[in-house]
Amino acid sequence: MSELYLEENKDQIYENALAEIQSFELPLGTTLRSVYDDQPNAHQRFMEKLDACIRNHDREIEKMCNFHHQGFVDAITELLKVRADAEKLKVQVTDTNRRLQDAGKEVIAQTEEIIRCRVQQRNITTVVEKLQLCLPVLEMYSKLKEQMNVKRYYSALKTMEQLENLYLPRVSQYRFCQIMIENLPKLREEIKEISMSDLKDFLESIRKHSDKIGETAMKQAQQQKTFSTALQKQNNVNYGRNMHLGKSRIWESKNEITLKRTFEEEDEHEEEVLTAQDLVDFSPVYRCLHIYSVLGDGEIFENYYRKQRRKQARLVLQPQSSMHETVEGYRRYFSQIVGFFVVEDHILHVTQGLVTRTYTDELWNMALSKIIAVLRTHSSYCSDPDLVLELKNLIVVFADTLQGYGFPVNRLFDLLFEIRDQYNETLLKKWSGLFRDIFEADNYSPIPVANEEEYKIVISKFPFQDPELDKQCFPKKLPMSQSVPQIYIQVKEFIYASLKFSESLHRSSTEIDDMLRKSTNLLLTRTLSSCLQNLIKKPHIGLTELVQIIINTTHLEQACKYLEDFITNITSISQVTVHTARLYGLSTFKDARHGAEGEIYTKLNQKIDEFIQIADYDWTMSESDGRASGYLMDLINFLRSTFQVFTHLPGKVAQTACMSACQHLSTSLMQMLLDSELKQISMGAIQQFNLDVIQCELFASSEPVPGFQGDTLQLAFIDLRQLLDLFMVWDWSTYLADYGQSTSKYLRVNPSTALTLLERMKDTSKKNNIFAQFRKNDRDKQKLIETVVKQLRSLVNGMSQHT
Repeated sequence: MSELYLEENKDQIYENALAEIQSFELPLGTTLRSVYDDQPNAHQRFMEKLDACIRNHDREIEKMCNFHHQGFVDAITELLKVRADAEKLKVQVTDTNRRLQDAGKEVIAQTEEIIRCRVQQRNITTVVEKLQLCLPVLEMYSKLKEQMNVKRYYSALKTMEQLENLYLPRVSQYRFCQIMIENLPKLREEIKEISMSDLKDFLESIRKHSDKIGETAMKQAQQQKTFSTALQKQNNVNYGRNMHLGKSRIWESKNEITLKRTFEEEDEHEEEVLTAQDLVDFSPVYRCLHIYSVLGDGEIFENYYRKQRRKQARLVLQPQSSMHETVEGYRRYFSQIVGFFVVEDHILHVTQGLVTRTYTDELWNMALSKIIAVLRTHSSYCSDPDLVLELKNLIVVFADTLQGYGFPVNRLFDLLFEIRDQYNETLLKKWSGLFRDIFEADNYSPIPVANEEEYKIVISKFPFQDPELDKQCFPKKLPMSQSVPQIYIQVKEFIYASLKFSESLHRSSTEIDDMLRKSTNLLLTRTLSSCLQNLIKKPHIGLTELVQIIINTTHLEQACKYLEDFITNITSISQVTVHTARLYGLSTFKDARHGAEGEIYTKLNQKIDEFIQIADYDWTMSESDGRASGYLMDLINFLRSTFQVFTHLPGKVAQTACMSACQHLSTSLMQMLLDSELKQISMGAIQQFNLDVIQCELFASSEPVPGFQGDTLQLAFIDLRQLLDLFMVWDWSTYLADYGQSTSKYLRVNPSTALTLLERMKDTSKKNNIFAQFRKNDRDKQKLIETVVKQLRSLVNGMSQHT
């Protein structure tokens, strides 16, 4: 059974292999490997199976051929029948071809004629086309010549470009085109030379017209500023109308009329004022720029233009040597600079790349440094404040104009602060002269007012208030002199003048307030103070004038608060603001008053010295005249009348002057008594001197100036009184016994002073009393003097050794 099964299995394998071979699926390696296995006789048995399969296929093919054989025979029979018809057709075709050839000979001849005509026509067309290509070239070249003749150089360059790029390449094989091509570079060079010549003429033109251009631009800036100011005022009026509608209707209508007139004036001048474009023809620049750009030399043109403009800038920035003498010199200088930069700004905005913002900024910074240096130098020569103010206004307009064109001008406003200090200096010099003139013209006497009208005129000029004086009837006198209201008015005028410079500086009210106060402080502390000090020191100013000066400075000091209110009203900055400066008028007038007081003391002492110098004592007189010396009585009368003038002075000043005068008089009398040139002195001279001192003491006790307590004024003569009492009473024993004690009656008597006088008296006694040695009393007195002299000399020596 197993062998039978194996045989069947192998037959199945061979059949599968044959089926795979017949299916033509490749590769057959696997199929053949399954056939040729390790079984014996596998190849033979497979070949037997393959032969049996072939035989089956042959039988099937034979059956198929037998089935289709009749159809093949019928097809051959049909082909044999058609062969005869095919031969007949061939004969007919040959005949037809022969007859057609005979008939086509005439057509061929006509066709050849047509071909020849077509060739001619094509040649004509070619010629026409070539001419059509040449004619535009000739027309463009003719157009180029015409443009050159009418100086349309930029259009001529465009025409050249079209010729070179569009027209000439189409007909470049012709000789006339070569001639044109050779001429085009020459035409370009000619155009460059002509355009450069036009540019040079343009540069020369704007150099000449820079001042006119600048003047026009500055006028326009001023008009624009006026317009803006008027518009701002109108807005302020509208705002005020909303706050106070009923009250402001009249003001609103007035401002509307004013604004309308301003606008009408602007419209009237608008037609007259020309712009930079109207004054200068910029076409040469545009033309030259376009020409050089088209020719590819734009960078060369830009460098040349900038170089030339830099040279012109240096010329414009160079001022005239006499520029500082007149405002027209400054105006022309500023106009030229403005004109230069207006042109540059126009070139910057209408051309692309000829000048750049960086270039203009660099040029402006260079110019600004030069301008500041020039203004700083030339403004220092200006001694007229009006000229400095005009210069400031020109600088403001100059700065506003260029700022409107986009140039930074902060450094110019910083320069204005420097010029402001110089302006203040010129104002101070001018007002110094005004103050001197006022002081020279003053009569240094109280202002008389005859009626109410005159009184109101004075009060309107100077803020004076005195309830006691108001109660008096006319006519009456105001305590200050005429210079006080004049000085007050001039200080206000100075504030106005200083304010003029602060206008249009784009500063806040606080800064303006600070500037006004600082400049006013300089006026008070430096200029007015110096004028007052110089006035006080003048020789012709006497005691009466000095007294009036003290009174004047007192009223001016009281008026300082009104000056502060005046500045506050101008700037609207409250005085309670932290940063608000105060006026230093109080210290200024106090210093002047102290100077005047000191000068009063000095002049009083000088006057006393003048009286002392005319004193003529007979130091050897035997007895006194019984009355005070004439010079001393005149001196006392002078002092008495002088102190009566001091009634308007503050009490302390009058008391100090009186005390100073008495002390100086006492010192002068003591120095006269102890003068080294005085060698002898008699008892009669001592008695006469005592009478004079008594008059001085009586004057002091008469209270020439009220306010002294007790015998304070008499103490000025205490040294003289004790010394003279010692000699008049001849109380040497008491003096010597009590010397050095605080309770001594002659505490103020110096031993050296007493010794000097006693020695001079001793010498006088010896010479005048030749026979005194024969009289006992005289001998005793002489001995007493000698004894006292010895004792005093021992005291003096003891004091010197102790010292």
